[in-house]
Amino acid sequence: MVLKSTLKDVIETQTIAVNQLDKGLERLLLDNIGHTPKNFALIISGIRRCGKSTLIYQFISKYIDATYLFLNFDTAKLYTFDVEDFQILDQIIDEMSTRWLLFDEIQVVEGWEIYVRQKIDEGYQVLITGSNASLLSQELGTKLTGRQITKELYPFSFTEYSKFNTLKKTEEAFQAYVDEGGFPGYLKSKNIDVLSMLIDDILHRDIAVRYQIRDVKSLKNLIVFLATNTGKLVSANKLKQVIGVKSTTTISEYFSYFESTYLVQFVSKFSYSHKVQLVNPKKVYFIDTGLQQVLSTSFTEDYGRKLETIVYWELKRQDKTLYYYNEKGKECDFVVCKHQKVEHLIQVCYHLNRENQKRELAGLVDAMTYFDIEIGFIITFNQNDMMIIEGKRIEIVPVYEYF
Repeated sequence: MVLKSTLKDVIETQTIAVNQLDKGLERLLLDNIGHTPKNFALIISGIRRCGKSTLIYQFISKYIDATYLFLNFDTAKLYTFDVEDFQILDQIIDEMSTRWLLFDEIQVVEGWEIYVRQKIDEGYQVLITGSNASLLSQELGTKLTGRQITKELYPFSFTEYSKFNTLKKTEEAFQAYVDEGGFPGYLKSKNIDVLSMLIDDILHRDIAVRYQIRDVKSLKNLIVFLATNTGKLVSANKLKQVIGVKSTTTISEYFSYFESTYLVQFVSKFSYSHKVQLVNPKKVYFIDTGLQQVLSTSFTEDYGRKLETIVYWELKRQDKTLYYYNEKGKECDFVVCKHQKVEHLIQVCYHLNRENQKRELAGLVDAMTYFDIEIGFIITFNQNDMMIIEGKRIEIVPVYEYF
């Protein structure tokens, strides 16, 4: 339970802070969220420090010309806030005479979905942001009776990174993006402690405390392993021996916690059988190549895996559904789907040469034959070329041109 005076003080303080935020680089997502239909909640989810608060400021400046209420529930003064306290919040909303409600991290309050659905029914415009992927779950859609539009915000794309740093989209700029990543706070300060604190916040506050995990050492060992092995196949059963955890179930739970906080995402093997997808190893992709360097224990840069990771997140920004292809030992990195239809096939290779050309082409051509697709892509660091194999066209494209 919280006092009304405390809640009003928090709202006042946070609103001042939001209004004083640097407007920053206008995010590419902003135009996609500006015209949410009435009677729908707009939900924006993404990893901590990726720029959700700045996006809120930009949204307010561009689309709201009336009084609004902003409230971030992830603050020490509201740790005791429970579902009954929404009655107090209603009193404050009435006093403010506002129709715009902007809630950050509201998912920390159990039963919040019922309250938001009520406000939508009452004709309020509701914007929700949060750092947990549960905000995008099917279960949430059921509780809100489908009255929500969901979007995900990620760290800067290469396009946003280039604009932020006033750079042309060249291979030199892309190399800098690979090294620095896309977290706005780090790019402003270039202080590596910003990224270290972000990892600690997620591991301890969002995972260890929330899920009551005592073995934080194993938790950290696992995320270090996944960051170091981004773009590779992983399985919970094999990793329990590497990490020193006895139960496969525990590793699987850790996977889900990392995924819910956006540290990693997992990609399944393409198959028309859901069972086949479940039993095969998954590819793991770490959220950001700059943040990866804080955790990775690799003594080599492995730019090929980093390039593949960046391509993965660029495709996710386009709302694509992704799989990897692997049949009879022939592999293709990305089967790109939209609305359950295969759109593109993409192989990622940092530099195509005599040593790897046969392998990379064989996997792509085999996938093109399997899906009956005539044009395939190999995304490289800086090569631009084309070839015809078995009547199929292969476009070799530099990453900074493809996107």
